[in-house]
Amino acid sequence: PTCTEKGVESRSCECGETETREIEALGHNFDNGKCTRCDATLTSKFEDVKAGDFYFDPVEWAVEKGVTTGASETTFNPNGNCLRAQVVTFLWRAAGEPEPTSTVNPFEDVKESDWYYKAVLWAVENEITNGLDATHFGPYTECNRAQVVTFLYRAMGEPKVTETEHPFTDVNEKEFYYDAMLWAVEEGITNGLTLTTFGPN
Repeated sequence: PTCTEKGVESRSCECGETETREIEALGHNFDNGKCTRCDATLTSKFEDVKAGDFYFDPVEWAVEKGVTTGASETTFNPNGNCLRAQVVTFLWRAAGEPEPTSTVNPFEDVKESDWYYKAVLWAVENEITNGLDATHFGPYTECNRAQVVTFLYRAMGEPKVTETEHPFTDVNEKEFYYDAMLWAVEEGITNGLTLTTFGPN
């Protein structure tokens, strides 16, 4: 059998009789938009997301789950930098867009009319972030890798880390993101930029 065509299995007995049976088609086995058994590929709605890209499946999942709609109708912008407002909004949507229980907003740079307003209140309420300082969230400040893994780690409830060894020469245990980094590596969320660097900034 192939991905799309049925196969036939034939068995012969010493007595001379032969029996055959039909085998169902295997079906495609897609991994990041490419079938691992044949040349079939999937097509993304985004022109800048191609079958074979390491982020093909995550992008399709994020769109399907309503976590993001992309940078535009036809582009995802996979190499773009992520803003703090975007990261907390992604997490908020992934959590099902829960209503914040508090409407207290300590941030001068976050208004009720902003698209990320509820996401910010929810993130602060759940101790995912405290903002840049007591009165500024910094919604349009770019998020670095250290901050993103820390947001993810806190959103997951800061699970206990069992593995304390790591290969990264640019991370030490005094950093605010240390446990988050260990957790992200342990869970296979990231392997770092290289075998020996995490690239926190």
